[in-house]
Amino acid sequence: MTSRPHSPLNPPLPLVGPLLTWARRNLFSSWTSSLVTLAIGALLVAAIPPVHAWALGHAVFVPDVKLCRAAQGEGACWGFVAEKARLILFGRYPYAEQWRPLVATLILGGALFISCFRRFWKTWLAGLWTAALLVFVLLMTGGFWGMSRVETNLWGGFPLTLVLTVVGIFLALPLAILIALGRRSNMPIIRSFCIFYVEIIRGVPLITVLFTASFLFPLFLPPEYNIDVMLRIQIGIVLFTAAYLAETIRGGLQAIPKGQYHAASALGLGYWQATGSIILPQALRIVVAPMVNTFISTFMDTSLVMVVSLYDLTGALKLALGDPSWKPFFREGYLFVGAIYLVCCYGMSRYSQWVERHINRRISRP
Repeated sequence: MTSRPHSPLNPPLPLVGPLLTWARRNLFSSWTSSLVTLAIGALLVAAIPPVHAWALGHAVFVPDVKLCRAAQGEGACWGFVAEKARLILFGRYPYAEQWRPLVATLILGGALFISCFRRFWKTWLAGLWTAALLVFVLLMTGGFWGMSRVETNLWGGFPLTLVLTVVGIFLALPLAILIALGRRSNMPIIRSFCIFYVEIIRGVPLITVLFTASFLFPLFLPPEYNIDVMLRIQIGIVLFTAAYLAETIRGGLQAIPKGQYHAASALGLGYWQATGSIILPQALRIVVAPMVNTFISTFMDTSLVMVVSLYDLTGALKLALGDPSWKPFFREGYLFVGAIYLVCCYGMSRYSQWVERHINRRISRP
């Protein structure tokens, strides 16, 4: 059998060859892989039509309770998301002032986006982050230029999730590096303190740390000192995240060959010079993926602040479901919130893979 010759009316298909090669390598590499591929394909063929009919075909997109109840069981009620979107995204923040958390979130998200590109990894980036966090706090708090003051216990939704995650990671990372170095220190007091801290924090769930920071910590302070609940929760998240990051970084430090330490000593470098210039960069390069895994866990664990009366994205959804008229349509609300978590976590995961490929390419380059 001969294939038809290519002509202007019958151009070659440049993607067919690579696609077939990819499918043969990843989907049909063996009979077991082929069987699993065919089984998953059959499940998708069976599941896609009813899911499409429920999510799109018979769905209600307008915020009308009567239409949603009429279509209940046959189609999704995305009208609930349309009706309660501002409450889900911004929580109990005053309705008329919700442009402030929107602008603050865009500014913080913009700083995150810029920080993802290596060409912007300059000294001025620290100043940019300082300015972005300062503007975020000023906009969210208010009390000047005609903006009403909003207490932190009214912050909620996605801005609260974002700031708890970003600040928690940025403050926990340098603390984790110091703790990891302390665990490998030759000074017994420092090493024992760091081991005690890590084992205590990792031995309790995050919810216990949040309860301690919110309810027990104020009991040890004089009555005239009243630390904001938001600040206490943020400190608890930082301490908890730092303990897990410290163990990850310690694993990277242990993976560095002894020859690197000996080479640094032969060059006459001191401890901090060798650590900052030779040892630590290699250790962090090794543990990029585990560190991002901890970052993702921190992002998802912010939903636990709901137990101390702070309503993040998940807690704000709980507030929205408090309306009896819309309560039957909780699936759509959880799918909406889950999609936000999925996009953010998937983005972090893909970025970590890009960082690993970029680092490996630089290492392999002669």
